[in-house]
Amino acid sequence: MNTLKIAIQKSGRLHDESIQILKDCGISVYNGNDQLKVTASNFPLEVYYLRNSDIPQYLIDGVVDIAIVGDNLLVEKGQNIEIVEKLGFSKCKVSVAVPKNFNYNSIQDLNGLRVATSYPKTVVDYFSLKGISVDIHQISGSVEIAPNIGLSDAIVDIVSSGSTLFKNGLKEVEVILKSESVLAVSPRISIESKQILQKLQFRIQAVLRSRKSKYILMNVPNDKISEISKILPVLKSPTVMPLAEEGWSSVHSVIDEDKFWEVIDQLKEAGAEGILVCPIEKMVL
Repeated sequence: MNTLKIAIQKSGRLHDESIQILKDCGISVYNGNDQLKVTASNFPLEVYYLRNSDIPQYLIDGVVDIAIVGDNLLVEKGQNIEIVEKLGFSKCKVSVAVPKNFNYNSIQDLNGLRVATSYPKTVVDYFSLKGISVDIHQISGSVEIAPNIGLSDAIVDIVSSGSTLFKNGLKEVEVILKSESVLAVSPRISIESKQILQKLQFRIQAVLRSRKSKYILMNVPNDKISEISKILPVLKSPTVMPLAEEGWSSVHSVIDEDKFWEVIDQLKEAGAEGILVCPIEKMVL
């Protein structure tokens, strides 16, 4: 039986969130012995635990069919690898940072200076586009320490909360790109593996929709149902069920989490009472 081979980061935050989305898709992956390759027990999937920086090459070579990886890594090493799904977690930025005492006014202030980074291609492309020449020092590991030991005048690295920059006496001055986790596909994936990928994507899309939505139910006077229905951003139309109390109904719908508080305020003003909001585990269209 054919299996779909997926690469995920072997440790760290992206690893944990990748395993979680597979779990939410109903796929059981057990790795009690810290193996580097594990077969799912209830889905035709083999999971490869790899170093994050190695994953793009495994995709290019066809060693794995798909991968969950930050799209910033694909910008650096991906060579036009196709992204089929944005997953929305592990969001970060690739940014330029300088020492706090650096009198920074614009990107031109870095012309001719030394920049330490683990993303040389991204840096070259960015500064070339700006018409600026920099001396790149490619290093791996703790890039933030480079200015403190005199290795560079600035750095380009991943920034999440910014706390690591702060602890190392640095400040973010430019954002080169924003990144999030994505599902990427090898250019060498077989037709059989693509069919399994479609099934996996169907599950992932159901999970992602549920994460972005809430199930909402409320008590509404019958003469307000039409007005309430116009406020609700529903899939088709709200579900309306009569209550035991005459003149009232229970209205059920799905609401976008991003618009949650804005819509709740409108519903209350329109006469809705007893509003209950619940998480959605899966949402299949």
